[in-house]
Amino acid sequence: MAGITGLGTTFNLPNYVGELFSLSPETTPLLSAIGGLTGGKKADATTFEWQTDDLRDAAQRTRVEGADAPAFEERTRSNVQNVVEIHQEAAAVSYTKQSTTGQTTSAGVSSASQPITNELDYQVEKKIKEIARDVEFSFINGQYQKPANNSTARKTRGILQAIQTNVVTIAPQNVGTGLSTATDTITEATTPVANDDKVIFTDIGAATGIVQNRVYYVVQKATGSFKVASTKGGTAITLGTATVSYSRPAVAAPSTSTYLDLVQQVWDNGGLAESEYATFLLGSSQKRNLSKAIAASYGQYTETNRNVGGINFTKFETDFGTFNTMLDRFMPADTLAVVSLEQLSPVFLEVPGKGHFFEEPLAKTGAQDKVQIYGEIGLEYGNELAHGKLVGLPV
Repeated sequence: MAGITGLGTTFNLPNYVGELFSLSPETTPLLSAIGGLTGGKKADATTFEWQTDDLRDAAQRTRVEGADAPAFEERTRSNVQNVVEIHQEAAAVSYTKQSTTGQTTSAGVSSASQPITNELDYQVEKKIKEIARDVEFSFINGQYQKPANNSTARKTRGILQAIQTNVVTIAPQNVGTGLSTATDTITEATTPVANDDKVIFTDIGAATGIVQNRVYYVVQKATGSFKVASTKGGTAITLGTATVSYSRPAVAAPSTSTYLDLVQQVWDNGGLAESEYATFLLGSSQKRNLSKAIAASYGQYTETNRNVGGINFTKFETDFGTFNTMLDRFMPADTLAVVSLEQLSPVFLEVPGKGHFFEEPLAKTGAQDKVQIYGEIGLEYGNELAHGKLVGLPV
């Protein structure tokens, strides 16, 4: 259902009766696990920083008897930066709307079962949940942006962009970059896609109607162009004028070795030091792929949780310790990440006298209540070597 912009009134925010059910998932597992909106660390600048260091490679370094002191050696440190991004929302409700809790659109039905008794509080609650989902998306998919001036917004670097070393890419069938869209058509000379192919947009630019990293289906393939729909053979989505990029993920089912090769790479590079927090962060398609791969290797791994009649493990033993699985709706459909949760933390910029995430009334300009919700938050991800990702998996 649609949202509205501007002032909420009795005309555009009608009351209904009966129990209220939310259509949108509200869970933010990664944000909740690493501290949530009420925890985390405090920043006193828009850019925050942490340090990394290392030890020299181990070797059999020995000295002879009576040797002089060896040459002086020291270790350097490196810094890692990220930024807090601003999340700001507002809501305004007329005095009349606030007062008419008994006015419903359901004729002949008792208004006693109308569950919303304070429209403004209800709208603020929805805004807070929306911000939490936006933060979850940013912490996973955020693309770093530290502007030189205030003409563009700050954007925090998400965990997937942060992972640069431990990356295993399953070769996609093909990719298309920098493609132009007009209305509902994507132009690609000699495009290799076919109707019903799955595509995932890695960059949507200014396109409308589509979401980055979600699966779509090719429809109405023509010479040098194609369209996409939400379902096979569905109605083409209106994209507008934009520049987009896509990938067509692999089709071959991954084996257990595919996952363990990544885990081994992360472990070899010093990650997964605390097995209790070693976690597979993944979406629905990759949860099924992982379950299938583990099931195929039954007897080699000990599943600690299992449902009769099917496999739905939440923890399992590997050569590199026990791993949790965290199912997250904001993970790209073709990507799986291995994360060391103990190294992740939300970082908040605290506003003096207000806190790090707050609601406050806006100036009165008429017969309405107006508020804004404000907070600045970024992700500290620790040592990027402690995490890894698989990209291009079949969906």
